[in-house]
Amino acid sequence: MTMRAGLIQLNSSDDPARNLPDIQGYIAEAAERGARFVLTPEVTNCVSGSRTHQNDVLRHQDEDQTLVALRAQAAELKIWLLIGSLALKTDDPDGRFANRSFLIAPDGQIAAWYDKIHMFDVQVSETESYRESKGYRPGGRAIVHDAGFAKIGMSVCYDIRFPYLYRALAEAGAEVLVIPSAFSPVTGAAHWEPLLRARAIETGCYVLAPGQTGTHEVSRGAPRKTYGHSMVVAPWGEVLADGGTEPGVIIVDLDPMEVAQARGRVPSLRHTAQFTGP
Repeated sequence: MTMRAGLIQLNSSDDPARNLPDIQGYIAEAAERGARFVLTPEVTNCVSGSRTHQNDVLRHQDEDQTLVALRAQAAELKIWLLIGSLALKTDDPDGRFANRSFLIAPDGQIAAWYDKIHMFDVQVSETESYRESKGYRPGGRAIVHDAGFAKIGMSVCYDIRFPYLYRALAEAGAEVLVIPSAFSPVTGAAHWEPLLRARAIETGCYVLAPGQTGTHEVSRGAPRKTYGHSMVVAPWGEVLADGGTEPGVIIVDLDPMEVAQARGRVPSLRHTAQFTGP
């Protein structure tokens, strides 16, 4: 039995209240088009590189209005909803935020949540660098949740470069890997599609990767640019959908038999070998 999924591609600003109506509109559109599993990108609520601005507008999980509203909408529409991630305040002594992904059940309850493990601390070029760990604290817990239609392995953006995480998720039963992202245009053009296809091929999983796109309007600090190209990859490695660079919704049908068939043809998950060295 197939499951229709809807991936939402956003151009979020640094104002969570302003972003919310657009997010809800796209979720409603995806549901109207038959999606029973809807996914949003990383930092759905706020794209900002200004820590002072984030400190002004972000909230703790229990007070976050985006989370409250999207849980209610999932219950109203009776859909599974992956909130790719929300930037949230924490009680950490150093004041760092959480980059937290939520899987919301059709009754509006939080079925599972995951804090991004790998922090994007990179020097992309002479003029473009990121130090995510300065503002966000990493998680340390991998998550697979059985949503009934499939077992979902959760991750966020830069996690994509660490294949051991996805093998562990697949070995724990994951059939669908979710990789919500806000990918850099430079690394996106070079690495996004091959990394997504590799994760699918290595694990025999569907890969669903909703992304942020475009130049993000900010009230403080430098504007952020993201790559877009929200993508769905089949367990055999074919790209089933590419969202391009405009905000919107892409719809795909997932067939769990494709997972079993891919793993039957190349059963690499059963071929883990022990070795010594190097």
